[in-house]
Amino acid sequence: QKFTPDLVIKSHVGVNRTKDSDTFKDADVIITTYGTLRNDITLFSSFTFDVVLLDESQFIKNPTSQLAKRITRLDANIRITLTGTPIENTIMDLWSQMNFVNPGLLGNHKFFIKDFVQPIEKLANLEKSDELQRIIKPFVMRRTKFQVAHDLPPKTEQIVYCDMTDEQQDVYEKTKSTYRNMILDAVNKNGLAKSRIQILSGLTKLRQIANHPVLNDPTYEATSGKFQEIEQRLTAALEQNHTLLIFSQFVGHLSLIQDLLKSNGISYCYLDGSVRAKERKKEVESFQNRDKQVFLISLKAGGFGLNLTAADYVFMLDPWWNPAAENQAIDRTHRIGKI
Repeated sequence: QKFTPDLVIKSHVGVNRTKDSDTFKDADVIITTYGTLRNDITLFSSFTFDVVLLDESQFIKNPTSQLAKRITRLDANIRITLTGTPIENTIMDLWSQMNFVNPGLLGNHKFFIKDFVQPIEKLANLEKSDELQRIIKPFVMRRTKFQVAHDLPPKTEQIVYCDMTDEQQDVYEKTKSTYRNMILDAVNKNGLAKSRIQILSGLTKLRQIANHPVLNDPTYEATSGKFQEIEQRLTAALEQNHTLLIFSQFVGHLSLIQDLLKSNGISYCYLDGSVRAKERKKEVESFQNRDKQVFLISLKAGGFGLNLTAADYVFMLDPWWNPAAENQAIDRTHRIGKI
């Protein structure tokens, strides 16, 4: 509408969408969602497109997913992918996206694991890493936001360490001892590889307790050191009329912050995986218009597809195991956009 108002745009979404590829001929641009594309792949694959462009292409990073398998059936003269995180978990993420853009460039799935993933990730083979970069370089245009947004101010980051309260420390140590014994028994009986579920469960419990023991035990009545620190910093920021994004990987942790805000008569926006698209848009607009000063977001739900440039501060309440996910969340506000 802004740059090419004469183009005919067709939005292929919704339960009443027309499932006839002849309708594509009347449009210059067809916009759809990944879910709709996956369900209507027979329709889309029957049509030859000049260009297919995948935005947020990390959605197809799992080569075994139905979406990744079906999307390669699209017939297009030109294929383009756009993503802020081409590699999030493992370089295997790269294979699926490059396989869509240029099938066969990196070999098949098994070859890529054997020839690149294992040598690079397990053996830290720099020669293989350089070889992979040389192969993909002609097909990748990488631009950092600082290259295209010279006026973007630098981020100021601060890591705040919070001491546990005595009650919280007591719960933490007891839980740690319980899981230590449980994990050692499981490893002795089943081996390390088959004990990963117990290890992950124990680490998750300890992370929750480090936030607030009530996340693990609803009967816990005392506070937590981190929650006290959050309350102080929230109060100070709001008194200075700042706008805040608050991320947590635990929805229960966000619920505690919700209760805190409600008790102080502070309105807020909220987003987690259960929020529908229309409500999601409404919450974003409310924050961007500065109708509300605080936006609570689950890390998984708010890591992509959002422009929240109205925020002054980003609070990351609990470190994510994957730094890429954290950076994606922070970059919801540290980006080009209008307030």
